[in-house]
Amino acid sequence: MNDGVMTDAVRRAIEQDCARLVNLYANLNDAGDWVGVALLYAEQGTMTRPTAPDAPIVGRAAILAAFQARPARVSRHIVGNIVIDVESDSSASGESAMLLFTGTAAPLVGSFHDRFVRTDDGWRFAERRGSIVFDR
Repeated sequence: MNDGVMTDAVRRAIEQDCARLVNLYANLNDAGDWVGVALLYAEQGTMTRPTAPDAPIVGRAAILAAFQARPARVSRHIVGNIVIDVESDSSASGESAMLLFTGTAAPLVGSFHDRFVRTDDGWRFAERRGSIVFDR
C-alpha cells in the first residue's frame, strides 16, 4: 500500500487469500476436521448453515461445538464461481456457489456470502452465510 492506495498486486493477493479460505473450508469440512474448520473463522465470527439460514452460530467455540455435534457423514463440497471484492487492506466480501454431495441424500445446490477480516493469524471468515438455491 502506498499512501492509502491499494496496488493491483495487493488486491490480487487478498483475493487469492480469501478464495483459498473458501476452498480450504470445503476440503476441511469434507475431511471432518472440525478444529481446522473452526480456525478459519475470526474469534467472534458468525456461521449460518445453508440448511439453517435463520440460525446463526456466533463465535469460534460455538462453531466448533456445532460441527462436533453433527452426525458423521461422508460428503463432498464442490465450490466455484468464487468472486472476492476487496474493501480495504483488512476487509473483503465474497460470494461462491456450492454443490454438496452426501452418501445418503440428493445433492444440494447453494451459495455462500462471506465477509472476511484480516487477523493476526491471517485472513479469516468474519461471517459466512449459506443458502440453498435448490435441492433436487
